[in-house]
Amino acid sequence: MKIDDPAVVSEVREALARYEKALMEDDIAAMDDLFRQAPQTVRYGVGEVLYGYDEIAAFRRGRGGSPQRKLGRVEIATYGDSFATANVEFFREGTDRRGRQSQSWVKFPDGWKVVSAHVSIEGSGS
Repeated sequence: MKIDDPAVVSEVREALARYEKALMEDDIAAMDDLFRQAPQTVRYGVGEVLYGYDEIAAFRRGRGGSPQRKLGRVEIATYGDSFATANVEFFREGTDRRGRQSQSWVKFPDGWKVVSAHVSIEGSGS
């Protein structure tokens, strides 16, 4: 198994950039497309625990957009050509508290999809 193949890292970096753009623009359709549409997909947020694609999609539709943020450090690791992790530090506007986002990505026939995600804010207890 090849770890951190530059071409695969580049693919995941592009998928992550599409996710970040969609998140900042509240492009729900694009965000939905980047998460695997399956009951096994999980997202733990700062204040929510969501099991399955349907719960994740419903949360997005009900929250009214994400707080704006700037990215800090981004670390992507790939394992073979179809699994990756992306770990991101971010800073929401109006605060210097660091946020953290981790995602597991799998490459399916229709492209890279998030299968698991976790978001927390440093010092929030979440």
